Amino acid sequence: MQAKKISNAAPLSAEETELRAELIADVRVLGGEIGERNMVRYPQLIGAATFIEDSFSRAGLQPHCDSYELRGRACHNIETEIRGIRPEILLIGAHYDSVLGSPGANDNGSGVAAMLALARRFAARQTTKTLRFVAFVNEEPPYFLTEQMGSFVYAKRCKTRGDQIAAMISLETIGYFSDAPHSQTYPALGLGAVYPTVGNFIGFVGNIPSRALLRRVIARFRQHARVPSEGAALPSFIPGVAWSDQWSFWQHGYRGIMITDTAPFRYPHYHRATDTPDKLDYDRFALVVSGIEKMIESFD
Repeated sequence: MQAKKISNAAPLSAEETELRAELIADVRVLGGEIGERNMVRYPQLIGAATFIEDSFSRAGLQPHCDSYELRGRACHNIETEIRGIRPEILLIGAHYDSVLGSPGANDNGSGVAAMLALARRFAARQTTKTLRFVAFVNEEPPYFLTEQMGSFVYAKRCKTRGDQIAAMISLETIGYFSDAPHSQTYPALGLGAVYPTVGNFIGFVGNIPSRALLRRVIARFRQHARVPSEGAALPSFIPGVAWSDQWSFWQHGYRGIMITDTAPFRYPHYHRATDTPDKLDYDRFALVVSGIEKMIESFD
């Protein structure tokens, strides 16, 4: 299978080319070799969890399964932490399950691949804030936006422990871009008059209480990234704004944002059997992850 290459992406550096290869390899495992992974496809769900845990270990990190029981079966959030100089935590998360009937290459193999790549790059670094990387289970329906979501269970435990999470960043469906006219749509009337109608950018989305965090994060991203970006802090009732694991952290008083290619508002294979690894634009995907890496480096 040939990885998709888009000529309109900026030329990649040697480091970005290496990053691109990692992203391709991990998306192919999750969205190709493992494929559909959820409570109905439970062996595949466990296979994905094992792959993530092993990936953390191979990077020299110490993974931990934060588990809970659902319908008589064990479900695992997989976490690893890089202690910083200060106890405040910057949490980077992505859900690893896929919706029923879909292999989930972009949703959310792309987010998991990005999280793993970032964890590898920070594994041996000293940072100011503590970095915590978490792969969440059961984000998709029928658990979506319920207390059974893996991230809801996890955020609740963080709150009970008193974890000092300064910011939660959810990586959600981040690998698809288009230069076609009118390739970008929006969930609310009027947004198309403010934001681009070409889907060649990466989006930063937060709720109103997370507005200051969103501004900080996207400003740092734009200092380094070579891919267009757009940001919006909107009421959480607008469709799409709360559609990932940042919602769980909002429910427990934490600030959080989602980084996304906007999923159903751009991606024609969203939640379909055709969400396969060949659909992603790995050049621009790599540029996004490289920009996030620089953003994390400068996050104080």
